[in-house]
Amino acid sequence: MSDQSIIAALTRLNLVQPGESITLTPLTGGVSSDIQLVETSARRFCVKRALPQLKVAAVWEAPVERNAAEAEWLRLVYGWLPNLVPALLGEDREAGLFAMDYLAPQDHPVWKQHLLAGQVDTGFAALVGTALGVIHRRSSTEPGLPARFANDALFDALRLDPYLRATARVHADLAPALVELAQTTARTKLVLMHGDVSPKNILIAAHGPVLLDAECACFGDPAFDLAFLLNHMLLKATLKRDNPTPYLAAFDAIAAAYLAEVDWEDRVDLERRSARLLAGLLLARIDGKSPVEYLVEDIDKTWVRQSARHFLLNPPDRLDPIRTHWMTRND
Repeated sequence: MSDQSIIAALTRLNLVQPGESITLTPLTGGVSSDIQLVETSARRFCVKRALPQLKVAAVWEAPVERNAAEAEWLRLVYGWLPNLVPALLGEDREAGLFAMDYLAPQDHPVWKQHLLAGQVDTGFAALVGTALGVIHRRSSTEPGLPARFANDALFDALRLDPYLRATARVHADLAPALVELAQTTARTKLVLMHGDVSPKNILIAAHGPVLLDAECACFGDPAFDLAFLLNHMLLKATLKRDNPTPYLAAFDAIAAAYLAEVDWEDRVDLERRSARLLAGLLLARIDGKSPVEYLVEDIDKTWVRQSARHFLLNPPDRLDPIRTHWMTRND
């Protein structure tokens, strides 16, 4: 999309004025969208447009309608918890873009960078767990959300197929377990999911976490969001194999804070689904369409593969056995 097309869309949204001096600067970091910083003499904000082909090595196409799903998620969550997300400034569905507040990186560092640098704040991790739980809890009773976020095709294209089914195609002996995980997740519809609760999509603000990039938003299984987030703590504990304890403490903080918010279903059932999904997602980040970029040594990849294989073949009912297993590593 050309700069002039973006400016035309922003003009239609009354976010810029005709003839106004405007600077557009591409922002980096994502693989699924083009994000531009818009600067005028009066203000700064972001504009985001979904890409039909994700910027990854594998062929990974996804419907661009996810841009509208994310805008709708931002609109809703901002109404509940305005400090948790950037404000949505405008949306042009015809152009396939929306505008939102720009949060300057010097004031809003990305949580992933802190974690990779060894800066693990378990208090912040607990705030993330609580925030996710509150979104799920509030959405479970909000009228009309199942129809409003009936984005099953988006979630399948962005998550179930590239993560679980793609991994099943690599590991034929594990395919029944992985396909069953995908099927169970697809048919469980209880809350509004974010779909990509990753440290790369969480900013650290003075007041707590800020969540971004809800392109996979749909009404579905809360266990997926919890497992997806906890997976990142285990992957970073794998990377920091000489001192995994802080990441496992963050794992515990997230799980405890999140589960304390659960009242829409039996916590035992939710934890069981999360634990089993966690095993599949661990393997997916090694052999699926979106391998985690910072695990480059074979010793780390082998540990994750073997661990995930064990728990896929011996499905756990709780999260603790997987978390405890990470403490047994002795390369």
